[in-house]
Amino acid sequence: MTPLLVVLIAAGALAALGSIALVFARAGVVATWGGAAACAAGIWAALGALGGPGAQRSMAWPVPGGHLVVGIDALSAFFLVPLFAIGTLVTIYGRAYMADRGPRARARSAGLLNVMLAAMTLVLVARHGMVFVVAWEAMTLVAYLLITTDHEDAEVRRAGWVFLIASHVAVLALLGLFVVLADRGGSFDFSAFRALDHASPSIAVLVFALAIVGFGVKAGVLGLHVWLPEAHAAAPSHVSALMSAVMIKLGIYGIIRVTWSLPATQAFGAVVMALGMLGALYAIALALYQRDLKRSLAYSSIENVGIALVGIGLGMWAHARGDTALCMLGLAGGLLHVWNHAAMKALMFLGAGEVVHATGTKDLERLGGLLRRMRITGTCMVIGAVAIAALPPLNAFVGEWLIYRGLVTAAVTPDAWSLPAMAAVAALALVGGLAALCFVRIVGIALLGEPRSEQARRAHEGPRAMTVPLAILAGSCIALGLVPRIALRALEPLLERLAGPGPAASTATGAVAPIAIANAALLLVVVVAGAIVIRRFTRAAADDTWGCGYLAPGPRIQYTGRAFAELMTGRVLPRPLRERERHVSPTGPFPGAAAVSTDCTDPLTRVYEPVLARWGDRFARLRWLQQGNLHAYLLYIVAIAVLGLAWVNVRGWWAT
Repeated sequence: MTPLLVVLIAAGALAALGSIALVFARAGVVATWGGAAACAAGIWAALGALGGPGAQRSMAWPVPGGHLVVGIDALSAFFLVPLFAIGTLVTIYGRAYMADRGPRARARSAGLLNVMLAAMTLVLVARHGMVFVVAWEAMTLVAYLLITTDHEDAEVRRAGWVFLIASHVAVLALLGLFVVLADRGGSFDFSAFRALDHASPSIAVLVFALAIVGFGVKAGVLGLHVWLPEAHAAAPSHVSALMSAVMIKLGIYGIIRVTWSLPATQAFGAVVMALGMLGALYAIALALYQRDLKRSLAYSSIENVGIALVGIGLGMWAHARGDTALCMLGLAGGLLHVWNHAAMKALMFLGAGEVVHATGTKDLERLGGLLRRMRITGTCMVIGAVAIAALPPLNAFVGEWLIYRGLVTAAVTPDAWSLPAMAAVAALALVGGLAALCFVRIVGIALLGEPRSEQARRAHEGPRAMTVPLAILAGSCIALGLVPRIALRALEPLLERLAGPGPAASTATGAVAPIAIANAALLLVVVVAGAIVIRRFTRAAADDTWGCGYLAPGPRIQYTGRAFAELMTGRVLPRPLRERERHVSPTGPFPGAAAVSTDCTDPLTRVYEPVLARWGDRFARLRWLQQGNLHAYLLYIVAIAVLGLAWVNVRGWWAT
């Protein structure tokens, strides 16, 4: 069977198993293991399609706009690999994570998860605008249902509504995008994108702007990201892992798919790089002081999407200049970071799920001492934290190294772009430093020290169905850091398609060769040194930690998460990005209680909410149209149809 056929069968199996589980509670276990098997088959097909010529199928579709077209090429296969890989692990993990729920809740969760995987697969194989929009909308609605699993909580319901509103703003932009494409190319087929090669500057700018808005919302691009921290914090942890590792990457897929069809323009690449860099800086700054573990990881996802967009934007910019070698470096770094981030962020969110499952809380200030009680989970989370901070010898360092190489190469080019490229190098280094601080804070506060609550003191390791996926993902982070050339060789057909064939095809592969050797040597040193330290300290006598002069030291004398990062968040960050403090000072001759609290709300949320509230009040005045009467709704439809026909006739008469 061809890779396309296998992928379609896997998607059909996921949709069928998910639908059955939504109807029959006893089908939940079948949906779990059947979904994992379908995803495993999809991995094989996607890897085979990475180096293949691509395939496409067209079927009759009795709706206006043409026919149903699906296909697979190197770009689709590249994003299908993490979809099926993470999907396999998440379906198994999710069954154990939801074990304390009833049979109906477990079956509903497994069913929705399978349907979401099927919808995302259809997004990646769609080759017709209407098929794409239908799959995109299905993915959005199922994600909303998964995010609001615990809908009894008002905060979860609010997060779901924010996600739904943001997603439908994106859908409006995508509909506008495909209407423009159909107008220019005469069809909703993706093959009509070729007409954009010769589009006028105004049409190219319009298509680019619609693509950035439509796909940027899902990717979490700066200014369009406000739904992401809310949704990831509210969703069950395995759903958060799938959304962060896979779903938001579909926004990057859409940006590449559309913008690479536009006339090559340096300005478009520069805009993508600027949005990525500003988003990375903004998000990692906010991640530094979040008390909610999952919210901090969500902001880190925005940061990593920004880093990937820096590499992709660099590739677009170099492609417009005709510099194939630089284009290869930028694209290889950005695309490799997509795979790296999928492994790292799935690991961290599933680890956070283990923490929530064991302690019942995701508040960093109520955790602590978990590494001693949850050795497998803690060790895997430490590996994930080192990886996602882009520290050697793990995988994210390799992707960012390629982006650094590309930016430095651009910086030494003797033209007007050298100074911005130098600034980008410095900004990327700053992002890396802040990311290291962020994850040292998470590991130090959550895993080390003494338990800060009774829940943390009673924490325990989860079942194997939860720890094995963590171990697999941690091993993937190590493997991608030690043998990145395997991943890059798999990407070479895609890189050649985007950047163009030539002698620079192995530029990225050669650039990581010394890094892989250095990573292997460093890992060996770390393992040997760690073994020596562990052996030495297991023989040492246990004694109390120095209590700083306190007679009865307790967990309250430890650093809090806020205090750990206070120098950076309270003194270095620009004032608009700092957390807000609220003080209640004692007053009067007999002072009462005093309190200090902090507000970690996203500054852009404080901008959006008043505007949306005003427009919500205005639209509320139209509720009189919502009659609840079928005859009234039929009358609305007839009236709109008559007005539409009248407009077409008047327009035709005016044209003649």
